Parts: sequence; structure tokens; C-alpha cells
Amino acid sequence: MTLNVALRILDPRLRDWGFPRYGSDHAAGLDLHACIEAPVVVRPQAPAMLIPAGFAFHIADPEWCALVLPRSGLGHRDGLVLGNAVGLIDSDYQGPCMISAWNRNPPQPDGQAGIIIQPGDRIAQLVFTRTVRPQYTIVQEFPAATTRRIGGFGSTGIASSCGNPPGQRNS
Repeated sequence: MTLNVALRILDPRLRDWGFPRYGSDHAAGLDLHACIEAPVVVRPQAPAMLIPAGFAFHIADPEWCALVLPRSGLGHRDGLVLGNAVGLIDSDYQGPCMISAWNRNPPQPDGQAGIIIQPGDRIAQLVFTRTVRPQYTIVQEFPAATTRRIGGFGSTGIASSCGNPPGQRNS
């Protein structure tokens, strides 16, 4: 299955940075570059900032959407995540792709620490995925009750159901 996406380059530096490209042959996410004119510092716990990715695109097919996701290493190691957790881009959107960058680290006593983003840094990724728009049936009761119908958040606990304490394996 092939998805044809119209892509408009808004920042000519993207061509020099190798955009569009994936980080490896099996990568799911397209690398998104920070298309900024000068380095920026994302301060701990400061409001999220919008960073242009330097292009616009149009998916057009209503069975598809795109997700802007953080890069795992930057989030885990450095604390750079997305201000909106995940950016959802609908198939009819045609505006510029933007990255909502946020520094999840705690504030430092000196107030100076932050994550420096350089022009061209790969700071997020774009993943295309299928969507489904279900048909809805309004009901008074669900046809079959489940044990999960009223439990809610955390109701199944965190313990492993295989009988081994976490961190131990069967011999």
C-alpha cells in the first residue's frame, strides 16, 4: 500500500540537511529538523515553543493522518519532549508542520540550564498511520457486560499476571 503525500519545502536548507529521510532503513518516523535561524534554549518547565519544521504537506486521503512524535533519545536522555505529547495532523491540513518543543526537566537553581537546539537539529519525527472512522450505534446498555466496565483508571493493578515477581524470569 502506497500513500502519496504532497510535500512543499518552505525552508531551502532542508535539501542540504537531506530532508526528507528516515534515520534507518526500517525507521517508522521521518526525521523533522529545527528550521530556526539561530540556536534556541528550551528552558526547564518553561512554556512550550513552536519550532518550524520547514515544510508543509497535504495527505488528502481521509483514511490517513500523521503524528508528530518526540525522538526517544532526546526525550529519555535530555528531557526534550513535545508540549502537546503527540501532534495529530489531519488529512485535510495543508499548513506548515510545526514542532511543539518542551523541556520536561526540573528547573535548575542557577536558572541557566536548558536544552540548546541548533538550526538543522533533528528534534522530532513524523509518522503516517491509518485512521478508522467507525459507524456508531447509540445504545442504552452494552449487549455483553465485561469485568472492565466500571473499574476505571488503574483498576487492573500493576502486578504481573504470570505469577513471577517483576524482574524475575522462569528457569
